[in-house]
Parts: sequence; structure tokens; C-alpha cells
Amino acid sequence: MDNTPRKLQLKSEVGLMVGLSFIAGSMIGSGIFMSPQTVLRNIGSPGASLVIWAAGGVLSMLGSLSYAELGTVIRESGGKYIYILRTSGNLMAFIFAFTSLLVVRPSSMCGLALSFAHNAVAPFYYNCAPPTLVVKSVAACGLLLLAIVNCLNVRSSMAVTVILMAAKFLALVVISIGGVVLLIQGNTGNFQNAFEGTNKSISVIGKTFYQCLWAYDGWSILNSVSEELKHPQVTITCYIVK
Repeated sequence: MDNTPRKLQLKSEVGLMVGLSFIAGSMIGSGIFMSPQTVLRNIGSPGASLVIWAAGGVLSMLGSLSYAELGTVIRESGGKYIYILRTSGNLMAFIFAFTSLLVVRPSSMCGLALSFAHNAVAPFYYNCAPPTLVVKSVAACGLLLLAIVNCLNVRSSMAVTVILMAAKFLALVVISIGGVVLLIQGNTGNFQNAFEGTNKSISVIGKTFYQCLWAYDGWSILNSVSEELKHPQVTITCYIVK
């Protein structure tokens, strides 16, 4: 018998299509449906809003290219935690994990869950605001359901990821087609004097830029499951290109 100790390693079951769905499903979330009106209201003009979105996209692209390089060099699951551990040591990695687990991730998940719950129950309360208890209950059930699915096995979570990605992508397609139809019909009034009324306050610009980055968030999620990728050099590079 071979008594040589073996390192514990996750199964490589995530392929190219699932990896792309994982990235797209993470990026196309509640943020893209919530942030545009907030950004436009804060910055004050559609032209400046588009500039902020473009700048956020460029920054996200640079970050994703850096993560693509890290993901192919460091073949360990954990994403940011592993990279901080390898570059800055145990203390900084512990601080990141501590704040992420207790503050950053729970608050982010709660915000996304509440956004989902509010939109899910809105059709049942057409003429009034939905009760707070109902919204919170639906949000809690959604979080619990996703936690159970992810705890079952990788294949079930991958299937749910692909389905949700397709649904969200379809919603964006419908919204985009509606916007194109309005432009074809001549509704271009918002693009005339597009920068009129722009709020040039540094604090406002910073806040709107952060709001855009929240909508773009998710481009680094695939590096959290690097060990589970079948061909990381191909999968990570392809999702960056796409």
C-alpha cells in the first residue's frame, strides 16, 4: 500500500461554459439593475454618467487581467485571501478574512438578497409598498436556499448558476432592446446637452464611481475556485477575452 501522504485537493469539475456562466452570473446581479438610476441622480447628467460607467469598466478590465495572471500562476482556491497570504503573510490574510466574513460579505449578501426580495414581491403589492417583514422573510429564504444548493454538490450549484445567468442575461437583453427601440423612435432628448447640470463635486464623483464598481463587481469570483477549474490557463483566459 502507498502510505505517502497526499495533499487535500478539490475536484476539477468546472469547465469553460460553467466558468463563463459563473462570472456572468456574478457580475449581472442586482447592482446593474439598481445602480444606473442612483448614478444618474447623483452625477446630474447622462453624459457624465456614461463617462463614469466607461471609467469603471476600464478599471474592472485592468483588475480582471491582473487576476487572470494570478489565477494561472497560483493554482489555489481562495481568491483574494490566497493572494494576500502569499504576498503579505498570515496577519494581513487573517485581517482580510476576518473583515470579509464578518462585515463585507454579509452586508453585501444582505443588500443583494433584499433587492431580490423587493423585486420578487413587488407584483403582489402593485398599488402599495410591500411589508418590511415580507421582504426580509423572502430575502432570508433566498439566502438559505442558495446556501443549501451550494452545500449539496458542485454540479447542482453549477446548474443553478447557468440557469440564473441565462435569466438575468435575458432581462438585460429585453431592457437593451427597449432602449434601442426608443432611440429609433427619436427619443434622443437626453443626449442633447448631455453634460448640462453635471455635479462636479469630488465627493459626488467618488460616490458615483464606487456605485459603478459595485455593479461591475464579480469579475474576480472565478479565482475563488481555481482548484476546481479543469483547464485554468484556458478557462480563465477565455473568460477575460469574452
